[in-house]
Amino acid sequence: MAEEKKSFFRSLVGRIAGNEAPSPTDTGEPAAAEGSGAKPGFFERLRKGLSKTHDNLVGRIDSLLLGRKKIDAETLEELEEILIMADIGVATTGELISSLEQRLKRNELGDGEALKKALKEEMLSRLERTPPRLDTTAASPFVIMVIGVNGVGKTTTIGKLASRFSAEGKKVLLVAGDTFRAAAVEQLEVWADRAGVDVIRHQQGADPAAVVFDGCKAAVARGADILIVDTAGRLHTKVNLMEELKKIRRVMGREIAGAPHETLLILDAATGQNAVSQAKLFHEAASVTGLALTKLDGTAKGGIVVAISSEFGIPVRYIGVGEGMEDLREFEPDQFIQALF
Repeated sequence: MAEEKKSFFRSLVGRIAGNEAPSPTDTGEPAAAEGSGAKPGFFERLRKGLSKTHDNLVGRIDSLLLGRKKIDAETLEELEEILIMADIGVATTGELISSLEQRLKRNELGDGEALKKALKEEMLSRLERTPPRLDTTAASPFVIMVIGVNGVGKTTTIGKLASRFSAEGKKVLLVAGDTFRAAAVEQLEVWADRAGVDVIRHQQGADPAAVVFDGCKAAVARGADILIVDTAGRLHTKVNLMEELKKIRRVMGREIAGAPHETLLILDAATGQNAVSQAKLFHEAASVTGLALTKLDGTAKGGIVVAISSEFGIPVRYIGVGEGMEDLREFEPDQFIQALF
């Protein structure tokens, strides 16, 4: 009986954190009957969320290969166009095609299935170049500075991260550093309330660096495990915004050794190549160490995940495929590629 209770509570904590056990589909077991009320596992939700990207990429590849007796240079040329149209990016597409050309010369691409398999392997290898998992035990408090333009789901992502970390038993504190956007502080407080964590805030229009200073002091005094700092996302004043981010980083570093330990850039996957431009801009100014891509569900531009990770060498930490707390997950390259194809 005691073991049953332990299992129940472990399961409950896992579901709250968004880490429910794999669905039958994930494990290879038969899926629950329609109408049974069973919620699909994350892999099924990811696969469904990537369906438009799948159609835009894999669907076109299948059409290209239909009836082809052999894979030749012309086939690869047409594949190159498909990859670019699927937001894999010009630079990353060039790398992929070059690798496939080498395989073609070695007679490794005898048919369409061999080509698709090789493409999957090449895409996966680029996503695995940098370890995606975030080690929050590397410092205490572990400081995460969250950056990104307005409208990408920054505050929502912070709330979901706070919920995940809190459910793991960590003491989490949030800092409302976006003091410029109307209602940004209130929105963060709503998410903090859902996650059961505290927020350090000032009035709208206050100096963000001053809020961050107080947040760092509070994190140390309260023995917080993780400090998550929200920041403004105003790109129309690029110079001022970037200087502000640098100032915030200096304040963090003075108050907590090595902070920020993670600079997490939030990107809206649905914006495609726009997300690449944002990644370049923020990486130059704020030394981005990790990415979280939101709104992968419902977009045909999911290929941007491969493009950004490959082009900038920045690990994708999290992906979002829905509005629920459980729909923000740690990024698993192999799972992503399997769901995409």
